[in-house]
Amino acid sequence: MPWGNPPTFHKTIHQNERVPEIVDRNAFSKMCALYKLGLVEYGEAYQFQRKLHYKRLEGEISDTLLLLEHLPVLTIGRSGSLDNVLVSRQKLAQEGVAIFSVERGGDVTYHGPGQLVGYPIMDLSHRGKDIHQYVQDLEEVIIRTLADFSISSTRDESHPGLWVQNEEVAAIGLSVRRWVTMHGFALNVKPNLKHFSLINPCGFSDRKATSMSKLLGREVHMEAVARRLVAHFSEVFDTLIEMGSFEAGRSIG
Repeated sequence: MPWGNPPTFHKTIHQNERVPEIVDRNAFSKMCALYKLGLVEYGEAYQFQRKLHYKRLEGEISDTLLLLEHLPVLTIGRSGSLDNVLVSRQKLAQEGVAIFSVERGGDVTYHGPGQLVGYPIMDLSHRGKDIHQYVQDLEEVIIRTLADFSISSTRDESHPGLWVQNEEVAAIGLSVRRWVTMHGFALNVKPNLKHFSLINPCGFSDRKATSMSKLLGREVHMEAVARRLVAHFSEVFDTLIEMGSFEAGRSIG
């Protein structure tokens, strides 16, 4: 697993270096289960998302945050166009890059190893039913995380995500059904930036992608970024974090 063993991660994901006790197991609006999945093929993670989404709709589980890396893949959102994929399917196959069309908003994006992907499964009916505020909160989590590494990022009011000058360091694309969210964000920690040349990232032909490692001129460790991101997620969304198990999640009916 790319982020160390689960016990080490468990002890360090919260700001005060421990996962808080959950006093009321039924206080779902104040509780979020965290699943650290490691490197996962996109289709498998997508099916896991859907399973959890259904359970959250039914009120059977709390809010949930999946953190993972993907094998190389392009995903095309509802408003996306194959015109923004700049190479043939044969070339994608040669590069080992899969392709999926999904129900999230946005255009085409790339996921791959070295990119921290977060999929919050959250019930916004407990959070004011405000999708715009939810996007801003996700951006705030990433802004604070990047600031911990001395990276100053900015929003683009016309497009969700985070930017350093004219380069995208984090993308956001969502799906919301009956106020329960799917999909989420992708923070470029140390991905293969050459793969972004296969597309117009998020549909922009005049902008490029960047990464934390490129901006800092050194390798950035995924576990360190994940630790800070979870701490800020807890702060911004005012939620308690409880560690979950991917294997346990697989068994959810």
